[in-house]
Amino acid sequence: MKIYKIQDVEGFFSVLDKCKGVVELITTEGDRLNLKSKLSQYLALSKMFKEADIENIELIAHEPEDVDLLFRFIMQDRERD
Repeated sequence: MKIYKIQDVEGFFSVLDKCKGVVELITTEGDRLNLKSKLSQYLALSKMFKEADIENIELIAHEPEDVDLLFRFIMQDRERD
């Protein structure tokens, strides 16, 4: 799933906390960051979402219900834009 320009970073973190399985961010270098890790969330993502104009971030959710949860959040976040 590709995402971009998330407005509600705290809401995004809250949705990640609700996910049951592994959710990974794929960097442009091909690294996989575990987004269930608070360290990854607060050190990497908060700065990335607040300061950069990210065109494409790829997320991989390993559980189908997590994909649905993330997709619903992203669609709601885009409506705020």
